[in-house]
Amino acid sequence: MTKLRFPKVLVTGGAGYVGTLLVPQLVARGHEVRVFDTMYYGCELSEGNGVHLIRADIRDTGRLAAAFEGVDAVIHLACISNDAGFELDEKLSQSINYDCFEPMVVAAKRAGVRRFIYASSSSVYGVSDKPDVTEDHPLVPLTLYNKFKGLCEGLLFRHQAPDFACVTVRPATLCGYSPRQRLDLSVNILTNQAVNAGRITVFGGSQLRPNLHIQDMCDLYKLLLDIDDGPIAGQTFNAGYQNMSIADIALAVRRVVAEEFPGRPPVEIGTTPTDDIRSYHISSRKIAAALGFVPRHSVEDAVRDLCRAFREGRLPDSLTDERYSNVKVLKRMRVA
Repeated sequence: MTKLRFPKVLVTGGAGYVGTLLVPQLVARGHEVRVFDTMYYGCELSEGNGVHLIRADIRDTGRLAAAFEGVDAVIHLACISNDAGFELDEKLSQSINYDCFEPMVVAAKRAGVRRFIYASSSSVYGVSDKPDVTEDHPLVPLTLYNKFKGLCEGLLFRHQAPDFACVTVRPATLCGYSPRQRLDLSVNILTNQAVNAGRITVFGGSQLRPNLHIQDMCDLYKLLLDIDDGPIAGQTFNAGYQNMSIADIALAVRRVVAEEFPGRPPVEIGTTPTDDIRSYHISSRKIAAALGFVPRHSVEDAVRDLCRAFREGRLPDSLTDERYSNVKVLKRMRVA
């Protein structure tokens, strides 16, 4: 086995949609992984065999500082993860997504962590009519979620140092299957509707959205644990693959579902107005040139993965069970 640059990794939010898929892959490579997560949405990971589960809140800087001891690298995924979730309780969301961020970075640095990987969001660009939005495009946040995601990038880079390499990723909207499934993301929503209701509802339709398969997201995090400091220290990278309109995503979903479930009636597509005007077309040329990272999985692959999960009964009650929606879980829990 190749010697790992960062043998011990702590993943905040590691019991979430991405973390649940990523953590076992890190362990398979030989990493010891600490998962630091409130586990609001449950936990599909198991303690042992290279995984240490810490059920705790990232706002508890003391507990987090103790967890950082002996850790080589941090992948920071934990947050209130979208606009709707943020707006449920803006003070709560700010405390999780922003207020505790710099104390966390400082604690990691003091503990001797040598690399800090931050998951920002490509939604920081808001609305742009540029044909390709690059990393130097102005940040035009339309919501507080977008605003604080962007502000944390600057806070992180304050602490960049020769022995503390910091890198920010601005991922596109993720899609595909995970054992901790989310069905509140655009491709996943439309696939669930198509397979289990036979009808897709498109809100708006003309908005452009960048998309990235969840496995490609995991592959990128693994790459960021392998690469030298030079190409990534103090850098921000877009990470997307297919820029598609919501209407075109719906058409792709309908096509793949028809292939996966032959003999079913055609999926209907309906359109309704929306006040969600976010629209942008991101460029991922920088990450390809600097790191050689090129996604290998398509939106269509994500739809096929979800179709397989539905067919095999891995996502029961997908139209009604609140666990697949972050917002619904947070509402029910009345998190404070």
